[in-house]
Amino acid sequence: MHAGVLVDALKRMLRGRGITYAALAHRLGLSEASVKRMFSRRDFTLQRLEEMCQAAGIDFAELVHAATDEQAGMTHLTVEQEQEIVSDPRLMLIALCAVGNWTFDDIVQTYDIPPPEVLRYLTRLDRRRIIELQPGNRIRPLISRTFSWLPDGPIQRYFRERVEHEYLGSKFDRPGELFLFVSGMLSRTSTAELIARLRKVAGDFAELHNDDRSLPLRDRHGTSVLLAIRPWEPRAFRVLRKEGRDPVPAGRLLEPALPPAVDAKRPRSRTRRPTPGVPGSAPRTRQ
Repeated sequence: MHAGVLVDALKRMLRGRGITYAALAHRLGLSEASVKRMFSRRDFTLQRLEEMCQAAGIDFAELVHAATDEQAGMTHLTVEQEQEIVSDPRLMLIALCAVGNWTFDDIVQTYDIPPPEVLRYLTRLDRRRIIELQPGNRIRPLISRTFSWLPDGPIQRYFRERVEHEYLGSKFDRPGELFLFVSGMLSRTSTAELIARLRKVAGDFAELHNDDRSLPLRDRHGTSVLLAIRPWEPRAFRVLRKEGRDPVPAGRLLEPALPPAVDAKRPRSRTRRPTPGVPGSAPRTRQ
């Protein structure tokens, strides 16, 4: 098993126990910056991992077990499984809660669904091997950290149908909300680079979600990010465009211009002062 997998599992277990980098550094006799750097690089020796576990009160075998469980989980459902979930809104709700590390009590205290019914739905998910329903109604998700819904599958189609009115029907003016719509003319190379960056943002979101799964429900909030990019021109513009001519970007017409970003690499203009006593040495700006 790669050391990075163990480091990621250790990071989640520390967060679940409320142990900060500062507290861990104090126990190890290191600076907080050193501990943060080690986790950022994800390059621990076996001895260092064991020291971290000992300082945090985590059994090393427990760490290996947690990391192994995450790697061995399912990465996606079948079309039939997704269709079964979509066909029953209550089943889908409970499935999303269960794989999101909600407890049985979290579900029954948050939603108006009788406990026996919640238990029946969890039992169905257990039979499909989406979760493991353990004694005491404890829920153990059986999905991997790389789990994703099927592209254009029943789950994705379900949410896509609701994006326009339910998700985008907001002013996006409250704390924790952001809406940006920008448009321009990009080359194929720039478009490919932008898509790669968007995929990284999606990966960062998934990593943060997994890191926060061990936190109490009161400290987590349902959050969705919509990332999309494609060539597009409003239909009203397209009918006016001459045949063979490229479309005009419409984004600046639909969204106010973004504030200019500060570019540290951009050359700054310098003004030369006149040299005293030298005729004709007027100020001159050089780019």
